[in-house]
Amino acid sequence: MKTETTIQGLNAALSPARTAKKRVGFVPTMGNLHEGHLNLVREAKKLCDVVVVSIFVNPIQFGPNEDYANYPRTLDKDSQLLADVACDIIFAPSVEQMYGKQPRLTNISVSGITEDLCGASRPGHFDGVAVVVSKLFNIVQPSLAFFGQKDFQQLAVIRQFVQDLSFPIEVIGVPITRAADGLALSSRNGYLTPEQRAVAPTIYQSLKTAEQALLNGVDLQIVLAEIKTQLTSAGFVVDYVEARSPSLQAVQGFQQDTVIFIAAKLGTTRLIDNLVVKFVG
Repeated sequence: MKTETTIQGLNAALSPARTAKKRVGFVPTMGNLHEGHLNLVREAKKLCDVVVVSIFVNPIQFGPNEDYANYPRTLDKDSQLLADVACDIIFAPSVEQMYGKQPRLTNISVSGITEDLCGASRPGHFDGVAVVVSKLFNIVQPSLAFFGQKDFQQLAVIRQFVQDLSFPIEVIGVPITRAADGLALSSRNGYLTPEQRAVAPTIYQSLKTAEQALLNGVDLQIVLAEIKTQLTSAGFVVDYVEARSPSLQAVQGFQQDTVIFIAAKLGTTRLIDNLVVKFVG
């Protein structure tokens, strides 16, 4: 496994694979890796000849009061984990390598699907994601790129600009990796106290209860209200509980496959999760 910190170095490392027309898979991350990230690499290994994982904490997707400065940077530990799952190349650039010394004057903004859910409380966040992922796509030039479905809105945004800007890349969504008690794995879970960690699986439990209620014919709005009540009773401060179509369009009732989205704070830690409820007509 190689680790490259410059675009020039990465191009040199990928040159033999490109010349041989090998299939390059790409997993973009911000490091502080967990089993969810490693499952993305495992999926990439199944479908690709060479797998590149980027580790870059992207400053332009963090808001002014978010945790950019404190976001864990754990490259040595991440490198060991990636070696264990047979990653081929780590790309770990500096901010200067990614953005240069001159001001960035170009933005990428996906409208419509970025304005609510996580976009409502994190203005500019998805622009920052779209810019960095576009840059990484241009640098790595993969055939396939792998993203977790935990960040379902992010995945939809990336699929949208890949389509709109004609990136020759197939975007693969990989199912959420969960702890044994159902909590969606996230780098931010490490911020939870032991007491909060014991309460956190309530999010997934509420999603599974909601799924059963919808399949039993309970009205969608009643189901969403019940999730809010359940989470608030457990000590969460709810940001949103919403239902959308898989393409993030608003839905009024359960008449098609429906995604239930939750964002809620436990103490200072913001947790997100979602569940796709299949419609059986």
